[in-house]
Amino acid sequence: MRVPPMPLWSRAALGLAAATATALLGTAGTASAAPAVTKLTQAQAASQLSAAGVTHSSSGGCTTRSNSTCTSYEQINQTTVSGVITLKHASGCAINITGGTEVGHASGTYSHYNGYKVDIAHNSCIDGYVKSAFSYIGLRGDGYPQWKAASGNLYCDEGNHWDITYYTSGG
Repeated sequence: MRVPPMPLWSRAALGLAAATATALLGTAGTASAAPAVTKLTQAQAASQLSAAGVTHSSSGGCTTRSNSTCTSYEQINQTTVSGVITLKHASGCAINITGGTEVGHASGTYSHYNGYKVDIAHNSCIDGYVKSAFSYIGLRGDGYPQWKAASGNLYCDEGNHWDITYYTSGG
């Protein structure tokens, strides 16, 4: 049995579908992995944050990642650094980072150690900004109050500092 030739418009549609599938799936025919998170060195993150006017402090006066009394940026995500800078510009407030990627924080995928979180010091400016610009979403599992930015980032008032989780570089 002879199969009639495929109309030109069908061949074009089939070609477009194949090209789209290749672009979405990659040449191996499997789904492409999500884009890798860009990790920064201590120097790269410190340079960007300092240029934006963001300060840092630590009880140990150090930046070593393996020391819990330090405030380290080693292996922090670029989106986290960009998020802090966005917060600084949007709020007009002083931002002092008191916790970064150093050991000693709770674990998990979206953790300090994995580069998604920073702690910042309380001050009346940032406290007022977070509470007025973002939506209060209730208490976290440990009882601390949380606010959520339109970007999806979470701001938790842990009593003596803000614990911020950056999923995106937005405020």
